[in-house]
Amino acid sequence: MTVTMSTRPSQTSRRRRPKGGHEAGATVRRASPLTIGGLIIAAALSIAPLYWMLVVASRTSNSAYQWPPALLPGGNLGENIQRVLDNPDAAIFRGIVNSFIVSGTITVSTVFFGALAGFAFAKLRFRGKNALLLAVLVTMMVPIQLSIVPLYQMMGEFGWLNDIRAVIAPFLISGFGIFLMRQYSIQAIPDELIEAARIDGCSVWGTFRHVAVPALRPAAGVLGLLTFMQQWNEFFWPFIVLADPGNPTVQISLRTLNSAYHQDLSQIFAGMVIATVPLLLIFVFFFRQIISGIMEGATKG
Repeated sequence: MTVTMSTRPSQTSRRRRPKGGHEAGATVRRASPLTIGGLIIAAALSIAPLYWMLVVASRTSNSAYQWPPALLPGGNLGENIQRVLDNPDAAIFRGIVNSFIVSGTITVSTVFFGALAGFAFAKLRFRGKNALLLAVLVTMMVPIQLSIVPLYQMMGEFGWLNDIRAVIAPFLISGFGIFLMRQYSIQAIPDELIEAARIDGCSVWGTFRHVAVPALRPAAGVLGLLTFMQQWNEFFWPFIVLADPGNPTVQISLRTLNSAYHQDLSQIFAGMVIATVPLLLIFVFFFRQIISGIMEGATKG
């Protein structure tokens, strides 16, 4: 009696095999129409304020008050931007330069010290580590408004009032940045790599440079982008320490445009366009690198 075995895959095996040749557990589900519709609505609500800003900035100030409102951009964008640039009270160009200096310096410092301290808290053993980490977390819970008076007194003692150093110094190190890099270091840096580096004779600094830095690049990119955007949009602290109207940040310049008795909305919104363009360019320029870094970190291991 002969037994014939079919070479055709069974119905059970065909069910278990995911489509597209992916391994089990790696299937990608198609988004439902409800999900796609929700994403479209969310994208439209996010873009709508930027589009309205462009519409008002490209028209005359009177058209901003008309009803029904204009829905298409006009032809006065270049003229309105030129009026903002020629406004001596706003000093918008000086504000953009100062904001680049402030935001860039704070971003580099926050990413560097956040990665260094986060790696130390996650992978090094030293006395008082838990107490220091608790102190870092406490700084995240204290609002900046509670520290305004002592910070202002310190800047006065240093002679930094009306100087961009007063805007930079208090934010060079971020508790959030340290905590974020610590949490990422725990899962992104295997202990085996650190032990291997020590066996090869690497010092602590060498281990951080050759092992931690490549692994922390995705988190560093995200932290850098968030920090730059936050400092670029900061208004409260620069408004307090930069009383000199000739040395503003970009947000102080925009506030100057809005301080006139008669509000010229087209000029105000044109200034907002000028202040938004650098952020959009930075986001577009670094977006691909950040995404590729996150995907690289997600596929390692």
